[in-house]
Amino acid sequence: MDRNRALVPLFDMHARKALPPLSVSLLALPETTPAVLYNLYEVFLSVGVAWSELTGEESTARRIVPRIVSRTRAPFPSAIGLPVTPQASLREVGQSDLVMVTDLTLPPGETPCARWPEEAAWIREQFEGGALVSSVCTGSLFLAEAGLLDDQPATTHWSAIGVFREHYPQVQLAAERILCPAGPEHRIVTGGGAAAWEDQALYLIARFCGEAEARHIAKIFLLGDRSDGQLSYAVMARPSQHADAIIAECQAWIAEHYDKPHPVRHMIERSGLTERTFKRRFRAATGYTPVEYVQALRVEEAKQLLETEDLSTEAVAHAVGYEDPVFFRHLFKRRTGTTPARYRQRFQRLVPRKDAG
Repeated sequence: MDRNRALVPLFDMHARKALPPLSVSLLALPETTPAVLYNLYEVFLSVGVAWSELTGEESTARRIVPRIVSRTRAPFPSAIGLPVTPQASLREVGQSDLVMVTDLTLPPGETPCARWPEEAAWIREQFEGGALVSSVCTGSLFLAEAGLLDDQPATTHWSAIGVFREHYPQVQLAAERILCPAGPEHRIVTGGGAAAWEDQALYLIARFCGEAEARHIAKIFLLGDRSDGQLSYAVMARPSQHADAIIAECQAWIAEHYDKPHPVRHMIERSGLTERTFKRRFRAATGYTPVEYVQALRVEEAKQLLETEDLSTEAVAHAVGYEDPVFFRHLFKRRTGTTPARYRQRFQRLVPRKDAG
C-alpha cells in the first residue's frame, strides 16, 4: 500500500507532484495578539512538507503559502506588546484563496465600529474575488464590522456576545458553536475561542488539502485530545538511508507483504544470509530489528485503516497480518499508548466535518 511503499529507502524518490499552492493571507490588525497568528503561519507552512521530512512518505498534498499582511509593511507592537512583522501590505497582495483574521483585544469600553475602514474594504474585495474568509475568536468582530456576517450564522468568543448584540444585531449569533461555516459555498468560517484555531486549521487543511494531510498535521503538532500522551500521534520514523542492497530489497518486499504469515522468515530466505547475519545487517541498516520493523509497518497500516474505514478491530488485525486480535490489541496499545477503538474514535473525529455543526 502507498503508506508502506513510502517506507522503502528513498534512493529513487520521485519529485513531489506539483499542485497549485493555496494562497493564505493572515490579516494582522493593531489589536491582533500574536500567538494564534504565528501558530497558524507555522502550521500552514508545514502542509505538504513536514510529513515527508519526518517519515519519508512522498506527499502529493497541496502546499500552502501563508503570509502575514497588514495595512503597511511596517512592524508594529501587537496587542500584548510583542512585535508583528508583516510580510506584505494590503496594496501588495493580489487575490488570495483564504484570508484569516485572528483574535483581537479591544481596549475596555471601546467599540469596533468604524475601527478598520481600509482593512474592511480590502477583505470585502477579497471575498468578492472568491476568497474564503475566516476568523478566530474575537476576530469575528472584524468580519461583522466589514459587513460579511450580515444575516449569516456566526460564532465568537463568549466575551464578545454583548458587543455583537449591541452593535451587530443582524448577525445570527451561534456562540455555542466552535466552528460555524456560512455564506455562499461556506466561504465564511468563524471560530469560537482562541484555542479553536486548532479546529479551524484542521478543517481548512482538510477542505483544501485533504483529510489525510489534516491528520498528518494533527500528528506532527499534537493537535486535538492529548489525554493519552503523545504515542498515539507518533509514526514510524523516516527510514535510514543505507547502501545494503540485500536489506533494501527485503524492505521493498516487506512493504508489499507485511500481512503475510512469518514475514521475517521469508525475508531471511530471500536474503540468502544466515539468520544471525541477516538480523545483524538488518538492524545496522534500518535501526530496527526485523520483528520491530514488521510490527511498526503493521501498526502504521492498522492506524490508517482505523482512521479511514469502519472495519472491526478483528478485521483490522486480520488485514495487517494478525490472526489473534487479542495479541494485536496488546501490541497496538504498547506502540501507540491507546486501544484501537479509542484511536479510531480520536482520529476519525479529529478533522471537523465539512458542515462543522
